[in-house]
Amino acid sequence: MAVAVDLPGPVSDADFYASGVHDPKKVALGQALFFDKIMSGNKNISCATCHSPLLNSGDGLSLGVGQRGQYLGPMRITDTPAGRITSRIGRNAPPLFNLGAKEFIRLNWQGRHEVRANGSLNLPSAQFTPAGLDNVLAGQSLFPLLNTHEMLGLQGENEIVAAAPLGTPPGPALFPWSWEALMNRLRAVPEYVEMFKAAYSDVESPETMNIKHYANAVAAFQTVAFRADNSPFDRYLRGETDALSEAQVRGMDLFYNKANCASCHSGKFQTDHNFYAIAMPQFGPGVKSSTTRKQEDVGRREMVANDAEKYKFRTPPLRNIALTAPYGHTGAYKTLEGVIRHHLDPVNSFLNWDRSQVSMPSRSDLDALDFLIMDDPVFRQPIINANQLAPSTLTDEEIKDLIDFLQSLTDVASLDLNGLIPRSVPSGLPVGD
Repeated sequence: MAVAVDLPGPVSDADFYASGVHDPKKVALGQALFFDKIMSGNKNISCATCHSPLLNSGDGLSLGVGQRGQYLGPMRITDTPAGRITSRIGRNAPPLFNLGAKEFIRLNWQGRHEVRANGSLNLPSAQFTPAGLDNVLAGQSLFPLLNTHEMLGLQGENEIVAAAPLGTPPGPALFPWSWEALMNRLRAVPEYVEMFKAAYSDVESPETMNIKHYANAVAAFQTVAFRADNSPFDRYLRGETDALSEAQVRGMDLFYNKANCASCHSGKFQTDHNFYAIAMPQFGPGVKSSTTRKQEDVGRREMVANDAEKYKFRTPPLRNIALTAPYGHTGAYKTLEGVIRHHLDPVNSFLNWDRSQVSMPSRSDLDALDFLIMDDPVFRQPIINANQLAPSTLTDEEIKDLIDFLQSLTDVASLDLNGLIPRSVPSGLPVGD
């Protein structure tokens, strides 16, 4: 058996913000806010709806169901007494594991929220970004609140959408008004006022509660709640040489050598935080930007004015990867074997992709739009042309060993996260979906 080389060092507290230690009062506040539907425009969805502990910090869907949906994960429906969703979410809900590690300087599939080289945050709010955000994870937590299909709701549905005065220009100038309207909801809940005061020394009254306090608390909760660094692989790196089975050691050797997985899935969390085009199937509503057509998603090109960045998406980290199917920016593959085989021959896999593995609730008008890209050679070809991965070969036994290794990245503590779910939240709104 070959010996794996160039293994990363073991993860430690020093790899996380605040060395992994956060004020319990701040974490408790963040937990309540993470599960409280009061932070959505129509009070019908929370962060936890799409990032549920019951579903390994995701939603189990290829593309999620946001505003106006009901129930959780694969059981979520698109039509409720409150109305019908107008669109699926354009990308797969990324898992939250280890996002509180300092090396995660780019978040989301296209790096929409990132840390610049000078340490400042590059966020969609531009000059309207609140001062005092702890980190990019805190910054990221502000924006699902403002997404029409995720948490905000449609024009005319609630006071959060309509918070800005008439004449406010569209775009980032609207954001502070909606954030302030959400904070007014929290200021009206006495228990939240006390929790904010307990968590922050600069909060002395409801008026001094700020959206930065919300963001920093939610980030602290995620950092603590979704840390995952005690897998068999972690124990192996810490010197427990018997923590991995023989098959897992063979898979590790493949990962770091022949299969060349670590050329992108490098470092302590198996990601280089960069962006690559690997011809992942594109379906659903896409992500609208000035460069897109129909149901396209141009990935990193959305952020960078360079067509060479089209169809590139962030290298996902791999801790708990066996728990977080489906895989890819659209959730195109339901199994580890499927996504591994895609990496071995992306173009052939793209052209012969089996769409029956997609996990999304069916509705005729949504279904009619889902596969327009995959059914149109004109739109498929640029995705194929952008592919950066050359074909490679692994035997069936090698693929099995590689899967065994990826399963060794599962932290046993992540197998049951039910304890993260509070029985109630200060608003009194239901926690369950």
